[in-house]
Amino acid sequence: MENKTLFSTREIARFLNINEKMVYTLIAEKGLPATKATGKWLFPRHLVEQWLENKTINYPKTADPLPPYHGLLIISGSNDILLDSTISLFNRLYPENVAVFGNLGSLGGIRALRRNLCHIASSHLLQENEQEYNFGVAKEELGEVPGVINFCKREQGLLVGKGNPEKIQGIPDLGRPGIRIVNRPLGTGTRLLLDGELANAGIEGARIEGYDREVTRHLEAGLEVLSGRADAGPGIRAVAGLLDLDFIPLRWERFDFLIQKDRFFERGVQLFLGLLNEPVFRELLTGLIGYDLDLCGKMVFPVEKSDKEER
Repeated sequence: MENKTLFSTREIARFLNINEKMVYTLIAEKGLPATKATGKWLFPRHLVEQWLENKTINYPKTADPLPPYHGLLIISGSNDILLDSTISLFNRLYPENVAVFGNLGSLGGIRALRRNLCHIASSHLLQENEQEYNFGVAKEELGEVPGVINFCKREQGLLVGKGNPEKIQGIPDLGRPGIRIVNRPLGTGTRLLLDGELANAGIEGARIEGYDREVTRHLEAGLEVLSGRADAGPGIRAVAGLLDLDFIPLRWERFDFLIQKDRFFERGVQLFLGLLNEPVFRELLTGLIGYDLDLCGKMVFPVEKSDKEER
């Protein structure tokens, strides 16, 4: 079983040490990752392992908390082109401070925040309702919802070559024989979105050529498509604009900063958040497409369902 990438119902029951009947309950009630692309239930091992990690509670507290702020601002999490430019701007405007970025993916950034390894986590993790972002995972990982400040909204989709030579119209076309893709790592919001779209289309990702070929940045995914090494790859519209690629939109998403409440008013954090309201920051959008800054710099909160929606 150790080398299998897909489990059958019997194998997943053995892997989880539960009765087979309980497997169906976990699918229906707990979101156990599963697909019926072949007509019977199959369970991708890497998604099951990620699901188990996400369900873990009572993480041990770190023995070495982040020291008081002395000029080093640490941001970790999801990669973004506008964020890279903002960090460079911060370092130019506030030379007595240094902002650094750890490219860990959305989930990795939240876990770094949990372990007190960073001041700010950047994340765009879509929740199960496919409407809200970040709050559910943050509460699971941190035990409570931290302060959530929006950085931007951005458009996610598929990057394809100029002129779309393979005539890819959407996610279902990724299942066509001969289509090669490039992918993003597990734990990134972009990978989560792609896996969800593939599941909705009844496509088993592991059967797509290039599904296991992962790159860590949006720009790298674009370069794979530009070079012809991949026919398509998940990414943001801004990359398509920079590299003159075609783009197939999937959805606009909210890209947020998550900040622990006891760090929120530290000088470096406040300087960085304050920069989002300056005209010089807005000038960074020149030449970039696929961004919306209407919510930028504003605190966001979970949207409570109305009684009408619940009925």
